[in-house]
Amino acid sequence: MKVLFVASECAPFVKTGGLADVVGAVPKALEPLGVDVRILLPAYPALADLLRRGETLLHLDDLFGGPARLVSVQSDGLNVILLDAPHLFDRAGGIYLDESGTDWHDNHLRFGALCTVATRIATGQLTSWKPDLVHAHDWQAGLVPLLIKLAGSDHKPPCVMTIHNIAFQGLFHWSTRELFAIPDEHFTHEGAEFYGHFGFLKAGLAYCDKITTVSPTYAQELLTPEFGMGLEGLMQARQQDLSGILNGIDLDIWNPKTDPALPAPYSVHNRRNKSRCRAALEQKFSLQNDAESPLFCVISRLTQQKGLDLLLEVLPALVERGGRLALLGSGEKQLEDGFLQAAQDHPGRVGTFIGYDEELSHLVQGGSDAIIIPSRFEPCGLTQLYGVRYGTLPVVARTGGLADTVVDATPDAIKEGRATGIQFSPIDAAGLNDALERTCALFERKRVWRSMMGNAMRYPVGWEQSAPEYHDLYLRTLSR
Repeated sequence: MKVLFVASECAPFVKTGGLADVVGAVPKALEPLGVDVRILLPAYPALADLLRRGETLLHLDDLFGGPARLVSVQSDGLNVILLDAPHLFDRAGGIYLDESGTDWHDNHLRFGALCTVATRIATGQLTSWKPDLVHAHDWQAGLVPLLIKLAGSDHKPPCVMTIHNIAFQGLFHWSTRELFAIPDEHFTHEGAEFYGHFGFLKAGLAYCDKITTVSPTYAQELLTPEFGMGLEGLMQARQQDLSGILNGIDLDIWNPKTDPALPAPYSVHNRRNKSRCRAALEQKFSLQNDAESPLFCVISRLTQQKGLDLLLEVLPALVERGGRLALLGSGEKQLEDGFLQAAQDHPGRVGTFIGYDEELSHLVQGGSDAIIIPSRFEPCGLTQLYGVRYGTLPVVARTGGLADTVVDATPDAIKEGRATGIQFSPIDAAGLNDALERTCALFERKRVWRSMMGNAMRYPVGWEQSAPEYHDLYLRTLSR
């Protein structure tokens, strides 16, 4: 089976969030099942080395204002097709935002071009490789199902659309459809129209064959006004085509036994060296060495969605209780300033690193006792999976994939040896405070805590269960 992935980012080449991790991991997990995946990806400046090593497959004289080409390259166990369009992607700044932090003014053209080229590949314009199915990821690939439907070709493969976060929908001026020759009949409430805007994600959800999202609970949440972000009606109409397939992580990259970012390796069978990782983390974040108090961490974008304002509210109580915090992240200035101030107010008990550092994130996971994830909504989340893998017990809001991947430390779960972390609801400051108090109490019960660490590190967090679910979904889609 040949499958074309269409995405705006892919680890390890370019990453802003969990989307990249999934796009980079699923193809490798599908390969043993006989699935040949090629990933269509924009050639951002960070991918210049890949471009130099690649082989040109196709030249395009004019792609929305400039020449472009498709370049095939193999790297890190992945088969990638790069869209080299310098006028669209070779620029300073982020992949979605300019240097001022604002959306690129031409994102509709940039990712519409990605969808246009994906459609050409899907309909057989590459003589060397023709996909049986297309798997589009998030709004940046949302036009693909509709453009394939409109294509003048005998080969029109079916499309699967994955929602990684429905809050990001790719909404543009209503006239955008004219750039892609999309007839007015598709600019309707049932089609790509969203409150007078042209919606890339809505187009994908309306015209794809199957819809997936990244956890079973999030799939159900998307049917409700609270989480559907205005698309709950469409999701309800397509409920029979919707499934939630839980994300996994790359067990080779996230492995405390072999992780080069840790000062000492450890495993579920020999966890003694986790204390050495803890000491290194304490030194890195200027925290007091205190083996009797739990060391919590946060690795996150600092946003309201992630619930970090709730943590700021209860942080003094956590410190008074004896807890410590190492925070790695960046985002909204108010939250950044809040955690920087907290580090000043609680020297040796709170350490804050504003920014993101992949290697440091591994040390934070390896050296902490627990990771706090109080998200107001979370499609799946990956940091709790990394925490489970590293014996860093997650303290999570009961929502989305967090609810699906963490076994709450209820008395029965502890007694039965199933508990891997702590869940809380309602998702407010009082709920989070209660969860942190529970966590501190569990930390004092050393035997219980060690048992939960073992449960967590043995918990399946790879793709061994989810990859076959994708494979089965592809087969069902093709059979239609």
